[in-house]
Amino acid sequence: MMHRNLPGTALVIGASRTLGLALATELLRRGWHVIGTVRGHRHTGLHDLAETSGGRLTVESLDMTDQDQISALRDRLAGHDLDLLFVNAGIAHANVPVGEVTTESFTQVMVTNALSPLRVIETLGPLVAETGTIAVMSSRQGSITMNTNGGHEVYRASKSALNQLMRSYAARHAESSKTLLLINPGWVRTDLGGPGALLEIEESIPGVVDTLEARTGEKGLHFVDHQNQTLPW
Repeated sequence: MMHRNLPGTALVIGASRTLGLALATELLRRGWHVIGTVRGHRHTGLHDLAETSGGRLTVESLDMTDQDQISALRDRLAGHDLDLLFVNAGIAHANVPVGEVTTESFTQVMVTNALSPLRVIETLGPLVAETGTIAVMSSRQGSITMNTNGGHEVYRASKSALNQLMRSYAARHAESSKTLLLINPGWVRTDLGGPGALLEIEESIPGVVDTLEARTGEKGLHFVDHQNQTLPW
């Protein structure tokens, strides 16, 4: 298996807080150069991290649900040769049966969790080196096989849609040598995961980066967890 020299340059989409901020922090700790995005122009923990990074972290503004902003970011990053593009995004509304979900809520979850990550990948993917990696934060809840308990129906559906769209992207780019990853970070105690989740962020993200680095050079699409275990579709 051919591995390019790591660490390199990573673009982390959605790095202002929780999992995304922890991902940027861990990549920096391992020697990567990181470009991290935040929504809007408010000061975030990512800005604080940049101030102590010795110039290895830069902050960009991006609302990834806005295609014009994605295109503008691509133009600003023209000439960069990325080794990793990591799209970290996810929202979940009320945990109710799908028949009780408003059209507006359903649309917002699907646009944020499935459509927008692929728009980012379609637009920014060409900046990633042929030996690089494109990764998206997915979830075991996107696995149809593993859905034996139900619940969180629209969130599950959005992650399944994300996985399916990545399968289509991989099929259209079958000749590419890039590594494509859908990563389940585990059930993590965040606003999204809730207080009853099994893992602290500090227990999840180092494993996510271990998996990223271990999978480097494996072309094609892989659906894996933070312990580098393959998940069923």
